[in-house]
Amino acid sequence: MAAEFDLIETYLAPLAAGHSGAFGLKNDAAIFPGGRDKSVVVTTDTLVQGVHFLPEDPPDLVGRKLLRVSLSDIAAMGGKPFGYLLSVALPPEQGETWFAGLARGLAEDQSTFHVGLLGGDTVSTSGPPVLSVTAFGRVPEDRVLRRNGARAGDDLYVSGSIGDGALGLLVLQDRLAEVPEAAGRDLAERYRLPQPRLELGQALAEGGFARTAIDVSDGLVADLGHLARGAGLAAELWAAEVPVSPAALEVLAKAPEHLETVLTGGDDYELLFSARESQRESLVELAQQLDMPISRIGRFSKGEGVSVLSHDGAPLQLSRSGWVHFQNDPKNSK
Repeated sequence: MAAEFDLIETYLAPLAAGHSGAFGLKNDAAIFPGGRDKSVVVTTDTLVQGVHFLPEDPPDLVGRKLLRVSLSDIAAMGGKPFGYLLSVALPPEQGETWFAGLARGLAEDQSTFHVGLLGGDTVSTSGPPVLSVTAFGRVPEDRVLRRNGARAGDDLYVSGSIGDGALGLLVLQDRLAEVPEAAGRDLAERYRLPQPRLELGQALAEGGFARTAIDVSDGLVADLGHLARGAGLAAELWAAEVPVSPAALEVLAKAPEHLETVLTGGDDYELLFSARESQRESLVELAQQLDMPISRIGRFSKGEGVSVLSHDGAPLQLSRSGWVHFQNDPKNSK
C-alpha cells in the first residue's frame, strides 16, 4: 500500500475539493465560520494500541494522551479548544476497569484544558483498542495559522525540547541500554503524556508572530518537510541548535547515534513555526512571558527539500525523515 500522504492526496483530497476550509487536506485541522469574526477549528486524531500506545500503558494516561494529541493540532492552528467528540472501539476482554481508567484520565484533562465531551460513539471490536477524538476550538478568522505561510528568509523556530517522546518509547520497549533511572522516567513520561502548546499557539496567532505552524508528531524533519512543501520552499535545519532535554542529553552522551531518533522519531507535540527575522526580539520576550523555551533552529529559502546540517555546516545523512503509516520498513516502527 502507498504511504499515508500519498493515499490522502490521491483518494481523499479530491473529496475535499470546493471546501476552502479543508485546505486540500494539507493541514491537520480544518476551519469553518464560527460567527463574530471567529473561525471554528476542527481536527480528528486516532490512537491504536500497539501503534500509538502500549498495551501496558495505564488507561488514564492513554485517555490523557488521546485528548492532548488532538488539542495539539488545535494549538498549531492558533486555536482555543472548547469541546470534543469521542469514539471508542474496545474488545470485550479489555474490561470495564480499563474503560473507567480511560474516562478518569479524560476527566482530569477536561478540567486542565477547559473542554467538555460533546458526544461520540462506543463499539466493540475483535481487534486492538482504537480510540478517536474530534476536537473543536475557536480562533480569530484572520489569525488562523496554516502550513503554507512561510516565506523565503523566514526563521524557523521550535518550542520546548525535541526527541523525548521517541526516546521515551524506546525506554518503555527496553530498547535503550544503560539509561539512568531518572532520565528514563522523564523520557517515558514525555511519550505517555505530551504537552499541547495551546498558550503558545494562541499567542503566535493573536500577536501575528508566526507565519506558519505545525505540531511535531511525525518527526521534526518530516514535519518541517510539510511546511517546506506547503510554501514551495527549501528549509535548512541546524541540528546543533535543536533543543534537547537533560534526559535526552544523557542518552546522546552515551549513544550519539540516537541523534537520528531525536530528529525523526516524532511524538514531541511541540510547535514548529516560521517567523520574520524582524520578530526575533519579540519572540525572545514571548518565551520569557510564557516561561517556555523557543529556539531558532533554521531558516527557509528559495528552492525545495529539507537539508539537515551538522554543527560544522556539513549535511547529515538520515535513513528516514519520520514516521510513515502503511510503510513496511522495520526502521519505521514506532
